[in-house]
Amino acid sequence: MSGKVAFVTGAGRGIGFATARRFLAEGWRVALLDIDAELLGNAMAQLAAPEATLALHCDVADAAGVQAAVRRAAQHFGRLDALVNNAGTAVFKPILETTPEEWNRVLAVNLSGPFLATQAAAPIMAEGGGGAVVNITSISGLRASTLRVAYGTSKAGLAHLTKQQAVELASLGIRVNAVAPGPVDTAMAKAVHTREIRKDYHDTIPLNRYGLEEELAETIFFLCSDRASYLTGQVIAVDGGFEATGIGLPTLRAARRNL
Repeated sequence: MSGKVAFVTGAGRGIGFATARRFLAEGWRVALLDIDAELLGNAMAQLAAPEATLALHCDVADAAGVQAAVRRAAQHFGRLDALVNNAGTAVFKPILETTPEEWNRVLAVNLSGPFLATQAAAPIMAEGGGGAVVNITSISGLRASTLRVAYGTSKAGLAHLTKQQAVELASLGIRVNAVAPGPVDTAMAKAVHTREIRKDYHDTIPLNRYGLEEELAETIFFLCSDRASYLTGQVIAVDGGFEATGIGLPTLRAARRNL
């Protein structure tokens, strides 16, 4: 064990689980937090590393619960070196049909959650000499899309929160960056992306495929490691080139094939 400790929210599945597994592979100890107790239990069973992991059942929008969870992790492991704010939720509805309750819930989880977790973790990291925070925003926070008024807005806010946190926490030795995933083959994507939607994404992504959870975990781990020691305040799109793409890519591909 390296002795270092990571705290990962939304760790029961998907990118969060892949990230927890990546930290463990490097000898870190990991606190896994999730709102779904069953998912969390399954994740712990799959990792099968009871001495290096800690399960924390909590809603990231619950300020008192988050404070208690972070304190418990610090007491259990004796330190805290990295925080990955991965927990998120989404409502895919037209802007005029999104209810105030849905809007408030999405922002509470996706934007207030990282604020609360970082606020709880930063003093503990500072006591240990510093650390790293990685917020998981989204390509939807960089590019607007239909049916994502709450989700996209919350992720855009998280991108700016990342910069705010980076500026204010640098004096404590804490670096803060964000990862903006493009389409990733998660359980959520498989459930809501039809064959037609997947084709549209493939047409628009220069690398012509969805990302893998493990590929996101690699970038997240790098940002938390000492190899990223001079990197802070950045939003890194891990998206196969999706954010960089303009119009016309499918047509240009077809033209190249016909040369």
